[in-house]
Amino acid sequence: MSNQSIKLSVDAVVFGYEEGNISVLLIKRKYEPFKGEWAIPGGFVLNEESLEEAVERELHEETGIKINYLEQLYTFGKPSRDPRGRVVSVAYFGLVRPNAYKIVASTDAEQVQWFNINELPKLSFDHKEILKAAIERLQGKITYEPIGFELLDKKFPFSDLEKLYTTLLGRDIDRRNFRKKMVGLNVLDELDEKVSKGSGRPANLFQFNPKRYFQLKEEGIIFEI
Repeated sequence: MSNQSIKLSVDAVVFGYEEGNISVLLIKRKYEPFKGEWAIPGGFVLNEESLEEAVERELHEETGIKINYLEQLYTFGKPSRDPRGRVVSVAYFGLVRPNAYKIVASTDAEQVQWFNINELPKLSFDHKEILKAAIERLQGKITYEPIGFELLDKKFPFSDLEKLYTTLLGRDIDRRNFRKKMVGLNVLDELDEKVSKGSGRPANLFQFNPKRYFQLKEEGIIFEI
C-alpha cells in the first residue's frame, strides 16, 4: 500500500455575461505541467486557509479579479487528473459582467483572457470536464433561483432579461410564458420610462426590486422555462 499524500486544490470557473454572449475566464500556464496551455484559474490550498479563502486568493493572484461570492460546484478527484500526483480539486463558479473587472495575469499565469464558451482553446488537466459541469449547474440554477440582478443594467427593457435567459440556457424560450412567470414572481418593478431599440416601438423599462429579489433568492423558486 502506498502512503502517497493527497494534495488539495481549488479551481474557479468565472463566467462572464455580456448581451447575448457567455464567456469564461482562462489563464495560460507559466510553468509545467501543461506549460503554455490554457486552464481554469486555481491552485493549492495553503494550510492556514479555508477553501473559500484559497479560491478567492488564487483567482485574484492569477487574474487580478476579486470576487467574494463564488459558489461551490463539485469535487473532482480522479487519481490521474494531475500529473504531479494525487490532487483533489474543489471547484467553484460565479457569474459576472466582464467589463466590471480589469484582468491582469500574475504569479503562475502567463496570460489571462475571456473566451466565448463556444470557442474554447484546448484545456489542461480535467478542466474541460469541470467547465462542462459548471455550465450544466448554471443552466440548472436559473430554474430555481432568479438570476440577472448583477448582470443587467439597473434599468432595462424586458427583452434584455429574455436575452439573458436564452443565452444562459442556450436555447429559445416561450416568450409569452416567460413574461407571465417573471411578472408573477413579483421581482420586477415596471417604470414610467421607455427606451427605443432598433425600429420597434419604444419599450417600457424595468428594474429588479432588490428586497423581493433577494428574498426569493433565499427561498428558492421552481421556475420551468
